[in-house]
Amino acid sequence: MTATCFACGRSPLVPVMSFGEMPLANGLLPAADLDRPEARFPLELVFCEACSLLQITESVDPEALFGEYAYFSSYSTTMLEHAAELVERLIRERGLDGDSLAMEIASNDGYLLQHYVQAGVPALGIDPARNVVEAAAERGVETICAFFGEELARELGAGGRRAAVLHANNVLAHVPDVNGVVAGIAQVLAPDGVAVIETPYVRDFVERTEFDTVYHEHLFYYSLTALDRLFARNGLRIVDAERLAIHGGSLRVFAVRYDSAEKQRPAVGELLDEEERLAIAEAAYFEDFAARVEALREELLALLHDLKEQGHRIAAYGAAAKGATLLNAFGIGLDVLDFVADRSEHKQGLYMPGVRLPIVAPEQLLEAMPDEVLLLAWNFADEILEQQAEYRRRGGRFIVPIPQPRLV
Repeated sequence: MTATCFACGRSPLVPVMSFGEMPLANGLLPAADLDRPEARFPLELVFCEACSLLQITESVDPEALFGEYAYFSSYSTTMLEHAAELVERLIRERGLDGDSLAMEIASNDGYLLQHYVQAGVPALGIDPARNVVEAAAERGVETICAFFGEELARELGAGGRRAAVLHANNVLAHVPDVNGVVAGIAQVLAPDGVAVIETPYVRDFVERTEFDTVYHEHLFYYSLTALDRLFARNGLRIVDAERLAIHGGSLRVFAVRYDSAEKQRPAVGELLDEEERLAIAEAAYFEDFAARVEALREELLALLHDLKEQGHRIAAYGAAAKGATLLNAFGIGLDVLDFVADRSEHKQGLYMPGVRLPIVAPEQLLEAMPDEVLLLAWNFADEILEQQAEYRRRGGRFIVPIPQPRLV
């Protein structure tokens, strides 16, 4: 266990939950590797009372996690619509035009920045994964293949590339040097620029028992209180905050440089006050989390085993990282599930880490017609249920596991 907090360097850290040794959640396996042992790392969830940041203890080499990346954002219709709506709003509210620069760190396959390009606003992506950078280039999105930090921010600023708007969606959870990334954002923002940051919200994580969000890529789990302290240390000031439904509950914050004249909206203070009333910055807020995860495990396994005893065939949908956590933490493998269906062609033909379940195309659901499908990508439930309307029309049912198992 790390002795100190990754973000503020303080200790000790309060234990919240242990998952034991776990494989990398996005470490999908080719058939040739099925007979080889997988790398496993401790997965321990802890809380820092000094800066109120929930985190894990183990930082895996970022190149191993992100050099080649299995997740392509554009395979989710929900993500594309979410991005298009936000871009349209920012162009309108910030008056962005051909003289502005929209930037995104961890820009993936250009799913968001492509909307700026189409609107005539110059865009620049930054992402360390070679395969998704290639996909972004095919969309006409200029992308630097690199990890973002203070050094790259200084180089961009020296070259006159400062962001009128900078996006950081679902990335602040991933970076060990989170102070360097936030300081880099402050450096690369234009004087009147804004950083728009989205991250899963720790309150939803706790209240909905979203334990499967914990995996080695996700080092941090943020409250607004934790973000406010992190940003203040590194030259940014939060001026607005919004709660979002996406990904099971997310927080979107708008941050500006400390010397910006932009005023803070009331929503920031209101949400900070709400978190103070909930004692979200105290370790006691998390003390029963592990027990609730164990209760969820027992309930889901009882449902699955009851269905199997009735002779039902069960598959799963969504070869997502959260699915890898759920399957491995709960011990759900080939004795329960026949396969995992996934829309991404980049995942089909591979196998889930740890449990070694084969990943197939969604069409296999109609060919095999399992009685039930465990929805691992439950954060996109509405989208997937709509896509699989024919499977459901033929009598197939989905099991949504979070926040409590239910049949749909």
